[in-house]
Amino acid sequence: MSADMSRVIQRLVTSTPNPLPSSWFVYFSLNTESNHLQLLSSAGKQSNNLRLGSCIHTSLIKNPPSFHNHTSAHLIIYNSLLHIYCKSGKLNDAVKLFDEMPLRDSVSWNSLISGFLKIGELQLGFGYFKLLLSSSIYRFDQASLTTVLSACGGLMESLEMVKMIHTLVILNGYEKEIAVGNALTTSYFRCRAFGSGMQVFDEMVEIRNVVTWTAVITGLAQNELYVESLNLFVKMYCGGSVKPNCLTYLNALSACSGLLALNQGAQIHSIVLKLGFQSDLCIETALMDMYSKCGYVDNAWRVFESAEVIDEVSITVILVGLAQNGFEEEALQMFVKMVKAGTSIDPNMISAILGVFDINTLGVQIHSLVIKKGFDSNIFVCNGLINTYSKHGELEESVKVFDQMPNKNQVSWNSMIAAFARHGDGLKALQFYEKMNFEPTDVTFLSLLHACSHVGLLHKGMELLQVMDKEYGMQPRMEHYACIVDMLGRAGLLEEAKEFIEGLPVKPGVLVWQALLGACSIYNDVNMGKYAADQLAEVAPESPVPFVSMANIYSSIGQWKKRASTMKKMKEKGVVKETGASWIEIEKKIHSFVVADRMHPRGGDVYVILLMLFGHMRDEGFVPDNVFIT
Repeated sequence: MSADMSRVIQRLVTSTPNPLPSSWFVYFSLNTESNHLQLLSSAGKQSNNLRLGSCIHTSLIKNPPSFHNHTSAHLIIYNSLLHIYCKSGKLNDAVKLFDEMPLRDSVSWNSLISGFLKIGELQLGFGYFKLLLSSSIYRFDQASLTTVLSACGGLMESLEMVKMIHTLVILNGYEKEIAVGNALTTSYFRCRAFGSGMQVFDEMVEIRNVVTWTAVITGLAQNELYVESLNLFVKMYCGGSVKPNCLTYLNALSACSGLLALNQGAQIHSIVLKLGFQSDLCIETALMDMYSKCGYVDNAWRVFESAEVIDEVSITVILVGLAQNGFEEEALQMFVKMVKAGTSIDPNMISAILGVFDINTLGVQIHSLVIKKGFDSNIFVCNGLINTYSKHGELEESVKVFDQMPNKNQVSWNSMIAAFARHGDGLKALQFYEKMNFEPTDVTFLSLLHACSHVGLLHKGMELLQVMDKEYGMQPRMEHYACIVDMLGRAGLLEEAKEFIEGLPVKPGVLVWQALLGACSIYNDVNMGKYAADQLAEVAPESPVPFVSMANIYSSIGQWKKRASTMKKMKEKGVVKETGASWIEIEKKIHSFVVADRMHPRGGDVYVILLMLFGHMRDEGFVPDNVFIT
């Protein structure tokens, strides 16, 4: 990472001139169908066409056309005008025009439905679609189905709509229409109905095209079914009947990133090189992400350096990749150079940096940059600032950021609840939970249980676990169960903790047994500790925790022979205890030390100071406690 970055930074700050706003002038009669059609055709191609559309609408009101002749031309005029209103987001005007239209067809209905769906008004869009279905005069078509399906995804209501449309497809013979089938497949995956999505895909075996295959490969990858996605890509590639396109390779690389499948990712890299797809910005970004996640940051950097065009997304990917692979200092240097050079910085880049960098020393500066850039209203950036401040002990700053946020989401509230729990203020965490005006997530309950554990709120913790299941239908994860065990154990209720574990609906994992063993260490309970250690050794045979913890318990009660036997057993099994390490930051440089460290260049000076400190401590009457030395 010692390569000179100046060339890259110079390219980053190169800007392209903004296109001049288009201007046009109209000065001829609006009282003929041909002129209306010409103007509407022109307006449809312009981005600032609303004013022209309004003028034409005024002309139509003043001089309504006769429908004795040229009915199709008149319908085209009204549909084009309706399209302009919908495209411009003027849905109130669109509805008014739609209601006043003397003639309508499926295009009219589809325009209005599409207009509402594109601005996120799903209820109104679905409502008009249902009106179309119930009409005895008008009939839906293929475009109606694909328009509604394009908006379906995520919500339970959306899944019900997809199922209803699937029924309509079958009843009306549209199952052989490839566009409808592709839209159905995509919508099912967006709603996480994987079985139904694969069923549609299987039924399209005779008409599949590249869009069909890509839709399923994409849907699987986006839902973290990476193995299935990559297997399907291999089947498509080896089948030969349909060739993958750029988007197919992009999502196959996404699956490789999720699986950390370096070999498969490198093979896809070779293929896109041969096909000339590597110059595609999205492909390059996906390659950087794949190599970074697989730990091959040098490969990612080479792709970044060779890219002809780079944008905020690719910059963010390489910054995060550097930070996550131990090159945090280089990543920060690159980011600082970009800021000083005036490179375009977007909110996504800031939130990504806040998420992966240990920026204690730069936290305030980045916050200043956020305010300067006007990103302080961006919900993702603010959430990142809350977490950054709370992780570095600045709880009051986290509260300030939260209070000043114009809009908040679930993550905002979860971040604050986690911040209070992290700082041991369980009561404040619970107060925020009571004020939370969003439905809690499993992360919310994890923070709350953690808070209850540290302040000893046993009854509240058990109540929250029941609320999670009974009121919100969430299946607790192993982390939630471990919090309950930790809560009971800290209160000295070791038998109750054991009974809770034995009653779990799932097999207890590492976290649960570690929580019980940790509680046994607090209360020096040998028998329960031995039980927990045996269970932990069974599920995590490579872990030194059960041996070290039991050795410490034996030491605390003076059973030195059993302690020695435990440590001997650990060595016989080949389990290695990780060496403890400490580090300190001095003048923006990290210094790391381990036990009996002699490698540091100033190690001699360090030991001289340590001896002086030990001398002062002895003079003050300090007596070292050697119980837990292992």
